[in-house]
Amino acid sequence: MGTPEFAVPSLEILLENNFNVVAVITAPDKPKGRGQKMMTSPVKDCAVKHGVPVLQPTNLKSPEFIEELKSYNANLQIVVAFRMLPEIVWNMPKIGTFNLHASLLPQYRGAAPINWAIINGERETGVSTFFLKHEIDTGKIIFQEKEVIHEDDTVGDLYERLMKKGAQLVLKTVQAIQQEDYPQIEQNENQELKAAPKIFRETCKINWSRSTDRVYNFIRGLSPYPAAWTEITGKNLKLFKVKKQGMTDELKALQPGEYVTDNKTYLHFRTTDAGVDIKELQIEGKRRMGIEEFLRGNTI
Repeated sequence: MGTPEFAVPSLEILLENNFNVVAVITAPDKPKGRGQKMMTSPVKDCAVKHGVPVLQPTNLKSPEFIEELKSYNANLQIVVAFRMLPEIVWNMPKIGTFNLHASLLPQYRGAAPINWAIINGERETGVSTFFLKHEIDTGKIIFQEKEVIHEDDTVGDLYERLMKKGAQLVLKTVQAIQQEDYPQIEQNENQELKAAPKIFRETCKINWSRSTDRVYNFIRGLSPYPAAWTEITGKNLKLFKVKKQGMTDELKALQPGEYVTDNKTYLHFRTTDAGVDIKELQIEGKRRMGIEEFLRGNTI
């Protein structure tokens, strides 16, 4: 069960290792773009390529879907980047249902663990497999693998690495379950837990009254998608790549959120304690571009 690109390597690795994937459950096709052309999910595309039956329920509790799912008689269900399941679905297989989550649980439970780990300036994250139960992301942990977060990682960089590491962990988990030799470790609630709630457009607005480090991590943690944004000359400006900028005489004269530019090579925004140097950005109505190309076409 999965929908986005993140789930594809996990499906492929099971098929490559000759596991009997009897069906794939993914999101319904959706109209997209100007022409509203119906688009299929990456997981559906992968399943079709390999000749695996695809189910695309709009309602996970509908009697028709439940009956169809039962007919496949799966011993085990695997969830990678899918939506919340009702108990009648996750409790159906004899062995149960396990989920791949892109954090070291119990830290960063929720919809956006990769984003929040970078936004919060973590130096390490990872992937976890765990059995589903009622409360979201709280079931018994099977395996975990750690992954270093580099100083200049964007969420796109980390996503790629965790996607591949996650697929390996899914394979390891299924092999251990097949051998009937796998741990089930209760999550340790006796610590300060950081959450990973869903990210909305309002969440992505940059607060320039924070430190340079916090602003830098915030922009990295939302790049390339959904992208941190600010306003400039009455237009929305998305920021994708920035560098930390030490305090300069030009910046000293500014308030947080104000900017300085030579309209040729640089655009610096003031933070509380210094600034950030913008390298890649996108202004409303235009494509993403480097700073010099942007300044050639936009005087600000």
